[in-house]
Amino acid sequence: MAFAFGRCLRRGSCRKEKLSLGTPCRQARERIVTFTPWRNLGKKTGFTECSLAETLEGGQSFLWAKTASGSWLGTWGDNITELRITSGSLQWRTPKQRILERKEILRYLAIDSEYDAICDSLPWRSDAVLADAMKRFRGLRILRQPLSETLFCFLLSSVKSIPQIKDLCLNTAREFGEELFPGIHAIPTWERLAEVGEQDLRNLKYGYRAKYVAATAARLAAEPDFLGNCEKMPYVEARSKLIELPGVGSKVADCALLFGGAKLEAFPVDTWIAKVMSDRYGMVGWGLDQIASFGRIHFGSHAGLAQQFLFSAVRAG
Repeated sequence: MAFAFGRCLRRGSCRKEKLSLGTPCRQARERIVTFTPWRNLGKKTGFTECSLAETLEGGQSFLWAKTASGSWLGTWGDNITELRITSGSLQWRTPKQRILERKEILRYLAIDSEYDAICDSLPWRSDAVLADAMKRFRGLRILRQPLSETLFCFLLSSVKSIPQIKDLCLNTAREFGEELFPGIHAIPTWERLAEVGEQDLRNLKYGYRAKYVAATAARLAAEPDFLGNCEKMPYVEARSKLIELPGVGSKVADCALLFGGAKLEAFPVDTWIAKVMSDRYGMVGWGLDQIASFGRIHFGSHAGLAQQFLFSAVRAG
């Protein structure tokens, strides 16, 4: 099946379905992209429509978008994937020129993990707040994204909403990233970002974040093994190492390690988590690091998954 990415035509003017990922209609070129047939990942993935949407667009990744047909189109690294749930079964497909092996999408979505056992290990039996959040977002998972990508995205996250972060990420990808397919670009590498001037980043509305991204890019370009070494370190050591980078504080480090470094004990604390911990756990006046420490102790070795359940629930209201 062929799809045209980019320029949107009036409804009814063309029978080909059109998908785009953050590309303004007036700027993109219309080109045809051919996808593989839909393939099943199965009904035992645990995903519901709600939990799939929350996993892909609930603040872990900023590189997924819902299409007009109700599927999800997104990227990570140099991969492009489309996902949908049909008759309770999760399905995926990719551009024929960039075919993705089943095991890779299973890994990215953490479907190859012992999900039921991990959920059961969380203290939901004695924690009614967590139990309610887990019930509402059954099937929610922690994505396994590239650490370099998540670090970049969360460096842009300070005092920004999810849609605003997404715009910054996609604009940067379109301006400086490799074009994976017509109208779809990868997040640029740190080496590429090191070549970009701080003013060029400010032109993309980075604001004060521009100096941090530019400085971090220079550091990582000079030390290409930095992030790879972080992934091999225990959580506490990796967190301390990331905080050495310009603009990286506790929250950014924890988000990068949870969503991109497979450190599931990380417990990022943003305004939403601070709110639920204050309102529902009685932590009025607690500092962010104190809340994070409590979260790791109370929720255990998979505290990050508990955090995401709570984050999703408090945002949903």
